[in-house]
Amino acid sequence: MGALPTKCAMEKPKVGESLQEQSLTFQEAPLMAHENSKQEERPQWSWSLSWAAIGSSLGAAVPVGYCTGVMNSPAELMRSWCNETLIASYDLHLSDVWLEILWSAVVSIFLVGGAIGSVVGATMANRFGRRGCFYICGLLLALGAISFYACRPLHSVELLLLGRMMVGLAGGLLTSFMPMWHSEISALSQRSTLAPLCPMGLTLGVVIAQVCSLRSVLGGPENWHFGLAFYGLLVVVCYAPFRWYPESPKWLFIVLGCKEDARRQLQLLRGYTADSAALKAEMEEMELETASGVNPRGLGQVLRDPQLRLPLIIVCAFLGGQQLSGINAIFYYSVSIFRKAGLSKQASEWTNLGAGSLNLFASMLGPVLLERVNRRPLMLFSTFFCTVFLLLFALMLYFIESYSWFGMGCIGCIFLYIFFFQFGLGPMPFFIGAELFELASRPAAMSLGSLTYWLCNFIIGMAFPTMQNLWGALVFLPFSVTCLLIFCLTKRYLPETRGRDPSEVAPLVASGFKSKVMLPKQAAILG
Repeated sequence: MGALPTKCAMEKPKVGESLQEQSLTFQEAPLMAHENSKQEERPQWSWSLSWAAIGSSLGAAVPVGYCTGVMNSPAELMRSWCNETLIASYDLHLSDVWLEILWSAVVSIFLVGGAIGSVVGATMANRFGRRGCFYICGLLLALGAISFYACRPLHSVELLLLGRMMVGLAGGLLTSFMPMWHSEISALSQRSTLAPLCPMGLTLGVVIAQVCSLRSVLGGPENWHFGLAFYGLLVVVCYAPFRWYPESPKWLFIVLGCKEDARRQLQLLRGYTADSAALKAEMEEMELETASGVNPRGLGQVLRDPQLRLPLIIVCAFLGGQQLSGINAIFYYSVSIFRKAGLSKQASEWTNLGAGSLNLFASMLGPVLLERVNRRPLMLFSTFFCTVFLLLFALMLYFIESYSWFGMGCIGCIFLYIFFFQFGLGPMPFFIGAELFELASRPAAMSLGSLTYWLCNFIIGMAFPTMQNLWGALVFLPFSVTCLLIFCLTKRYLPETRGRDPSEVAPLVASGFKSKVMLPKQAAILG
């Protein structure tokens, strides 16, 4: 791994008397020049951009997804090991109740780490940069893998807990900075392709974990610790060439004031020549943003700004609503749900793997759809059908004894819900904040959205078993209502962001709940 960015020659933008002239010039000429330059020289898919997108997704997003899904299959084996280890090491005999509490701590400390990582994500993104956050995320994942590998031979439950905390911190940091990083290193025309890579990496990690944690693979009584740490190989491979990962040109230029470094990064990322008109246009845009006095804003400043209230509600509602829509409840307890639908234990496990594979396949459609279809119709389409199939699933499961075919109907509803989930509700919440917020407020907004995501994930993991015992099959009705509420929020308040710079989108939602967003018909397909 390379070193974290430290400092550069701080070049202050020339403001003062020339500021008005710069503003007039920007209004009259550079905007047209920028459009002409985009027509003359379109950004290329350079090796630097491609490696940053693929390497960061495989090296960080996939491991975090892996750690999310790897605990399900070997849970009974690990629970027994924890009990035996505490007896051997401390002569501590836990009752069934306390053993359940310990296991809940092992599972949920990952989510607690995610919430903490989200809270500090904004500060770290501004202090160390987006690439620096990626470096720290890799260190946390590596420490987690070492702890997982060593916990069994060293007979240490503490190392297991420490490893879960480390990867949770990495997960919270990841969901705060990675969509923002991908947004800032890509050109406007490339953003739709990179936007879903973070959630797609998380989904791929869960599927790999489902395979690796099978007893016949790495989920047996003698090798489950290898299964927990297996993702470490991917971290090593993807972080070895760390020096070739690019930093965000906007962060270098606007936050640090390193103009030449930003220029070099733009050349590498876009494939521009040194005298390119498109490169000059992008530099002028960042110069104007710097001259307007943009400074990174903290969590408190973002929360107090009334113009940011609606976009902040959208980001938090999308990320929290994604978790409260029931996707993790279904995957956490899918095997038991399939058993209740009439499948055998082995058939339920294979059906669960099939559901995870469908989730991955549908997520791979994300880059294609987001490149060609506007955000609003995709989100409306996704949330509408998720509402319908969750409602049908709850009703069929409730009346499953009434008709023999309701069992297969339940399985069909789950598969269809997963499929439509990945059209919008799956990928879009992760990156919509990067498209709604300008650079100054973006880290804090993404951090708050990420915090909401992890807290709602924690609530579902802890509350769902109790709710299921109380309500039975009807526990899925609130998930359907959540999808319906997100549908209504999208219909009324989400502006179209595809092909638009955040500076164009921000005024559309600046009036709070009185905002009049553009309709999809008015938001022409750009790029």
